Amino acid sequence: MKEQKIPYKIYLEEQEMPTAWYNVRADMKNKPAPLLNPGTHEPMTAEELGGVFCADLVAQELDNTNPYIEIPAEIRDFYKMYRPSPLVRAYCLEEKLQTPAKIYYKFEGNNTSGSHKLNSAIAQAYYAKKQGLKGVTTETGAGQWGTALSMACSYFDLDCKVFMVKVSYEQKPFRREVMRVYGASVTPSPSETTEVGKKILAAHPGTTGSLGCAISEAVEVAVSNPGYRYVLGSVLNQVLLHQSVIGLETKAALDKYGIKPDIIIGCAGGGSNLGGLIAPFMGEKLRGEADYRIIAVEPASCPSFTRGVYAYDFCDTGMVCPLAKMYTLGSNFIPAPNHAGGLRYHGMSPVLSQLYADGLMEATSVPQTAVFEAAEQFARVEGILPAPESSHAIRVAIDEALKCKETGEEKTIVFGLTGTGYFDMVAYEKYHNGEMDDYVPTDAELAKFRDTLPKLG
Repeated sequence: MKEQKIPYKIYLEEQEMPTAWYNVRADMKNKPAPLLNPGTHEPMTAEELGGVFCADLVAQELDNTNPYIEIPAEIRDFYKMYRPSPLVRAYCLEEKLQTPAKIYYKFEGNNTSGSHKLNSAIAQAYYAKKQGLKGVTTETGAGQWGTALSMACSYFDLDCKVFMVKVSYEQKPFRREVMRVYGASVTPSPSETTEVGKKILAAHPGTTGSLGCAISEAVEVAVSNPGYRYVLGSVLNQVLLHQSVIGLETKAALDKYGIKPDIIIGCAGGGSNLGGLIAPFMGEKLRGEADYRIIAVEPASCPSFTRGVYAYDFCDTGMVCPLAKMYTLGSNFIPAPNHAGGLRYHGMSPVLSQLYADGLMEATSVPQTAVFEAAEQFARVEGILPAPESSHAIRVAIDEALKCKETGEEKTIVFGLTGTGYFDMVAYEKYHNGEMDDYVPTDAELAKFRDTLPKLG
């Protein structure tokens, strides 16, 4: 195959789109540890989870055996509005770096929500509607998940209540307004509208909030209002399942041209985009069919993989959600106010945590000024303004390509471009004005949060 036959953008035909999600847990020898009841510390049953989540989503959450789960026709029809998304060869970036590496990125920003989050939002809204619910509650950090869920709920005529991390609520008014355009109510978190919010504000006056805080409030509202359930945009098994469409399309596009990646890179906050991107590749790795170097990239200001501990912890700051075994900084951890964008969750997906613990993937953390430097470099040559989250993956992709320049190796690098950064201009402004710094929590600070981990006996 000649190099020039590979197009700039690789699109799949509509009939080549996935008809089933891939469940990587089916191929994992060591399954993710079960969620535990916060009161009894016993594994959560389907009945217990059903009080918080939709019934069909509970079944997906607990499924460790079925490798493929059919995508309902209604969801596939919605996907057709923006899927399949393009796999792009970064020819201009390669030329700029003067690297022998071949760089590809899967672009998930070609929908109104501006990110990959819509892949799971429409699925979760579908199952809520199927169950006959009135609406759903959720949290959002940078606002991408809240935007996606508000769109999905509007499509299925569901009420949508969003608790948005306060610092993002204040920094990203336009993202907030997009949610309201689609009919969602948006509340800055922590708030005085819930009991758990009041407790958090009493314990942390003036706090700028965290995803853990917002989750607690959203769960409280869901369980106290008949006809509502809580939905989550990352971390959970069900979310990684829905996001596997990213990886399935990526692999199908690469296979179409006989391309095998050497390195696969994704940003990591709670794990939704990374887990979705790597799913089929990790499946091959688990089955012994192929090998890949898989890199999770997280912010140095919220380093759950690289500096957290692998232990059971609460999924939320209010300590009302189930306990999950994951790499965690402690449920009370709140990123510094200067932390830009999402990737601000204190823990990591139990699926990805188990894979990382088993040595099947690696992780690195990067400071945010270096992230925005890479974002600007990418924007100037590839013509897409990337989201701060995605730019963590861009940073490491560039670094790996420069290593290839030094060694002369012609490696193929694939990374996930989760969305666009047009609602993140406050962060870009701070970077341009020299007002952004690289705050990194000290070991002593992290130890203080780790001391709050639950004691399971």
